[in-house]
Amino acid sequence: MGLASGSIPWFTMMVVHKRMSLFQKIDDTLGVFHTHAVAGLLGGLLTGLFAEPTLCSLFPVVVTNSRGAIYGSGGGQQLGRQLVGGLFIIGWNIVVTSIILVVIGIFVPLRKPDEQLVIGDDAVHGEEAYALWGDGEKFDVTKHGGGERSKNDEDSVYETQSKQVSIEI
Repeated sequence: MGLASGSIPWFTMMVVHKRMSLFQKIDDTLGVFHTHAVAGLLGGLLTGLFAEPTLCSLFPVVVTNSRGAIYGSGGGQQLGRQLVGGLFIIGWNIVVTSIILVVIGIFVPLRKPDEQLVIGDDAVHGEEAYALWGDGEKFDVTKHGGGERSKNDEDSVYETQSKQVSIEI
């Protein structure tokens, strides 16, 4: 279960997402769909597949005579219950999230203007994503000090030069 729950969501995020036109139309830069929906449904279905009968009997109030599908003799029922539960949660999330977004959309816009989308979220806020280790990132000298002036820069933004630092322990 651990191997599948780590590798399948990763595969859907890194391979399937890039090949399916539907996924490319959805703005999911953090991979939330793959991390939560794919991994969550997968975890529920694998539980229905591998649910150990002795451990299931510890919870007789919830489901009696339950077992995973690989244990046979009615094990498919648990897998079916897990699938129905997963589909219910998907439907619930679609309905409730849609209601919440409609209500929020009444008060504030849910999408940035196209001009800001072209620039990018980080640039709109005056930042650059993943500008690490002095690798050409821009920063405001009035906040950080030092640096060398960029040739085409006019509003006190400078580019840093990467410097090697050795630390002896």
